[in-house]
Amino acid sequence: MNTFKYSNTNKRYHTLDYFYKNKFHSKISKISLNAGFSCPNIDGTVGYGGCIYCSKSGSGEFGGKIEDSLEEQFNNIKKVMDKKWKDAKYIAYFQARTNTYAKTEKLKSIYEKVLTFDNVVGINIATRPDSISDDCLEYLEELNKKTFLTIELGLQTINKKTSILINRCHTLECFEKMVKKLRKKNINVIVHIINGLPYENKEDMINTIKYLNNLDIQGIKIHMLSIIKDTPLEKLYKKEKFHILTKEEYINIVIEQLELLRPEIVIHRITGDPDPNKLIEPTWLIKKFCVLNDIDKEMAKRNTYQGAKL
Repeated sequence: MNTFKYSNTNKRYHTLDYFYKNKFHSKISKISLNAGFSCPNIDGTVGYGGCIYCSKSGSGEFGGKIEDSLEEQFNNIKKVMDKKWKDAKYIAYFQARTNTYAKTEKLKSIYEKVLTFDNVVGINIATRPDSISDDCLEYLEELNKKTFLTIELGLQTINKKTSILINRCHTLECFEKMVKKLRKKNINVIVHIINGLPYENKEDMINTIKYLNNLDIQGIKIHMLSIIKDTPLEKLYKKEKFHILTKEEYINIVIEQLELLRPEIVIHRITGDPDPNKLIEPTWLIKKFCVLNDIDKEMAKRNTYQGAKL
């Protein structure tokens, strides 16, 4: 029998569903919105070309259509969600590109608008640690008092050499400073990491988790590297054929990462969710639920759980 503290299912890690149900006492669905933001790593503010794995949509493949208003995007996705969960509440998720990369007045007009939509109880904002100005930070503190606000920061890896290779164009020091600034204002922070980045080994991926476990973060998203068509990463892979983690390797690494994370850290994602029409490798990622089930089975087989090795 599973006795992991933060689970009401067979999961041996702190699932997002468990967290939301305990906080809101309701089913929570995220609605991905595309507000048309750009990225400082594309337009030349901090770099050019963007991260090498990023598609043209900037991780917003499953968001709304940019030609639709935010309200239209929200209602279109909500109609689909309502068929699954009639009485759900919603979190507006600004996912595509860098969602604090604008003047604060523009940010206010966008975020305040979604708070007026039906049953919206929170906002998640995906952004970069180098793209939150002091003025924006003050506004986010204000917004955090109005709704359940979460800032999602991309880190991907703590390995400096890898960070340069994937063209992140910010430092680890920059990331850590922003986490501390956000937490000082009591804003929840989720961190994105990627397993299987070119030339990284298992130790690199474990070290990234060890580092994050010592930071005041509230959640984490663990991704498997996806090689997507028409990206610089695709060109690099075709040229150098670097090792792609097998499903078994990925599962083993993820379990060891979970064992090194504080149990109260919420696991928002534990595998990638790429567009199958654009995915080059790894093809095993397409069967997302098989990966999730295999992680559950292996954790049960090992009789382990999140935080087991702390």
